[in-house]
Amino acid sequence: MQPSPAFIGRQPVLNRNQQIIGYQLLFRPVATGSMPAADDEPANGAHVLVNTLSSMDAAALIGNKFAFIKVGQGLLVSEFLELLHPRRVILELCPSLPASAEMRRRVIHLRQHGFGLALDDYQPGGEQDSFLPAINYVKLNLARLGQERLEKTAATLRQHPVILIAEQVESHDDFRWCRSIGIDGFQGHYFTRAETLNNRSIHPQLANIINLLNMLRGNADLDEIELGFRQDVAMSYKLFHYINSAGFALVNEVASFRQAVTLLGYQKLYRWLTLLLVTASEEVGAPSALLKTAVTRGRFMELLTRNIGHGHESDNGFIVGMFSLIHVLLEMPLESALDNLLLPEIARHALLEQSGWLGQLLQLVIACEDPALRDVQVLAEALGLSAQTLNSAHVAALGWVEELRI
Repeated sequence: MQPSPAFIGRQPVLNRNQQIIGYQLLFRPVATGSMPAADDEPANGAHVLVNTLSSMDAAALIGNKFAFIKVGQGLLVSEFLELLHPRRVILELCPSLPASAEMRRRVIHLRQHGFGLALDDYQPGGEQDSFLPAINYVKLNLARLGQERLEKTAATLRQHPVILIAEQVESHDDFRWCRSIGIDGFQGHYFTRAETLNNRSIHPQLANIINLLNMLRGNADLDEIELGFRQDVAMSYKLFHYINSAGFALVNEVASFRQAVTLLGYQKLYRWLTLLLVTASEEVGAPSALLKTAVTRGRFMELLTRNIGHGHESDNGFIVGMFSLIHVLLEMPLESALDNLLLPEIARHALLEQSGWLGQLLQLVIACEDPALRDVQVLAEALGLSAQTLNSAHVAALGWVEELRI
């Protein structure tokens, strides 16, 4: 079977400690003149499997986590499920699945063969209840149920041995409330949004990295850069660990700052420090999902910059993607956060206004994080990117981030 073209993506599912337990695989078919991009769930489910497992790198998409995949009646009884590794997949049963004896037997069979099973968009008192004895996870949509109904529904579901996941958790207040009533997992954009926006002091550990980034951007003397590293023992250790790693295959170990900086060059050192700035944020309390999102955006934009014929600007693409969440990491308004960094005007405009071709790319990369992937096709076509090109770059970026083990 030849899969129809489609756009893919993923959204993390977090536990109560804001650690990633899995990813919801996202999918939207390419709209044509004869086929609208409708949410035909059963057909979409089959396409997800074919696209992901036949032509995409599933390991890059989910790493060592679970894959949550929506399934309808057609896919549930199809042979496509044989393509999946059951112990890595959570099958989400769509709300419209008929609660027939045949379907219940099939669901029990899949559970016995190792698949995780979830009820998607659960509504109490409906046909979904008949599947509960075989279910591992229940997803509750906060926006659809509201707090009062969600809390009552969660209390009722406690009689079943299921893990409760709240969807559309869009703010830190949402997260805290859901956590307070005992919800186990969370899905939404809350972790990409700053909780407080003020001109607070930057954590000293991050301030040192920003200072070095600005020195490199301003082509400071090597002596100044060397001094900047000497003032931060932790950063110095990470630099030597990085440059003496197997990836460089050096004959002799690098033991001096001057040698390390000379070997890397300003451009590579700037890139490494950009990554270090984001990943070091975990040590000051940022959730891993936020860091992965920032790094994925950076690599994704770098690859797309090359795909649209602006390869000479790929470093700016990387920087824009990485710094698109800098205000969340530093917990201050975006403009204030950027005022601490020396950036090219094209990058600054892309970040503040999402203007120019680089701003368009940023809009597209962010749209790929939307569970419905609503604007992806329009934005991709405006930049001359096909679904295949976009997906290949996206999966490559995700795989690159998994290799970093963030």
